[in-house]
Amino acid sequence: MAAAPDLQMEDVNVCRDMEKELEEEKKMTEDGEDKDPFKNKKVHRIVSKWMLPENARRTYMERANCLPPPVFIISVSLAELAVFIYYAVWKPQKQWITLDTGILESPFTYNPKKREEAWRFISYMLVHAGVQHILGNLIMQLVLGIPLEMVHKGFRVGLVYLAGVIAGSLASSIFDPLKYLVGASGGVYALMGGYFMNVLVNFREMIPAFGIVRLLIIILIIASDMGFALYRRFFVPANGSSPVSFAAHIAGGFAGMSIGYTVFSCFDKTLLKDPRFWIAIAAYLACVIFAVFFNIFLSPAN
Repeated sequence: MAAAPDLQMEDVNVCRDMEKELEEEKKMTEDGEDKDPFKNKKVHRIVSKWMLPENARRTYMERANCLPPPVFIISVSLAELAVFIYYAVWKPQKQWITLDTGILESPFTYNPKKREEAWRFISYMLVHAGVQHILGNLIMQLVLGIPLEMVHKGFRVGLVYLAGVIAGSLASSIFDPLKYLVGASGGVYALMGGYFMNVLVNFREMIPAFGIVRLLIIILIIASDMGFALYRRFFVPANGSSPVSFAAHIAGGFAGMSIGYTVFSCFDKTLLKDPRFWIAIAAYLACVIFAVFFNIFLSPAN
């Protein structure tokens, strides 16, 4: 007989908790709008639900702002688009699926015969092998990179992105040592890898239904992009030149799942005080040192 009153009391408590949360959220929104007219709390609330576990959202909402704006991802995207347009116009192509001749002669492209030009290990991210290639990378890094940069700011996102780019070129120099390399896929996959691990580890806190959708979307994008990369690598004629490597996709993903995860999971913590960050950095530097040693002494491209 006492079960019914107990159940009623539990329902009342749940309703009170929900009302209290709504009141706090409304008050926080009103206070934020009064203090900072640049804050769009609705946008930040959506971003926080997609990018952060529940226990970090309140902290983000309390200090959320668009200053500085997501400059890094936008600047990189504009640079990549400008380089693509330059090569497409400077070297007119019969088909825009691949831009073989122009990009392989570019001083930005990673060329296994010119590995002494160290900037190529990073600058290759500015050059793309065709319309599908650049559109896929731009869409993914803007859709995922801008919200990530709104939450984690440009330094952290840039760290993860460039870690993926460098990992991609070094991995390509080891596992595909005679192949050229172009595209920002290493950086894009690093962002996806870091976000993927964050969703996976905090699955229950990041809205389970949306969590499943997010994981499925990431897997679908990776599968389609890898499929196109493999097609371009093995089935598109190279016109007498070396085909483009795809090892950067895999290496960038691993960089994201290690460094990216530790960076993106430390939203409300000091990154330099997290031992996971230093473990990831140490492992990454060990791989970099090995890759440099391989390129100097062991590479078939020598």
